[in-house]
Amino acid sequence: VQLQASGGGLVQAGGSLRLSCAASGLTFSLYSVGWFRQAPGKEREFVAGISWNSGIDYVDSVKGRFTISRDNAKNTMYLQMNSLKPEDTAVYYCAAVPLGIRVGKAQVDYNYWGQGTLVTVSS
Repeated sequence: VQLQASGGGLVQAGGSLRLSCAASGLTFSLYSVGWFRQAPGKEREFVAGISWNSGIDYVDSVKGRFTISRDNAKNTMYLQMNSLKPEDTAVYYCAAVPLGIRVGKAQVDYNYWGQGTLVTVSS
């Protein structure tokens, strides 16, 4: 299983970015997937997740600004990030786990991880 995150970059506060996570080596439709982020000096935290049966959850700090989605035909997950804030600056990682009965919010809930993509939001 391989996960390839992309789409990070430098954006001004209030701007938007769309992250993508392309998956290979798995039956994507049967995997729950999620985004985590790690800011400098901080622990990695859950951002958003979408289960194999389309359950969705977000961390409170991004609700109303970020939207997670998936395209099973393209083996790809997305994170649309709007109204970005400097505190959203972090390396964003995608993760996957087969099936699952809920959206996992802990790192241990996922088996596979991508390499991360850096998002920098300037004030």
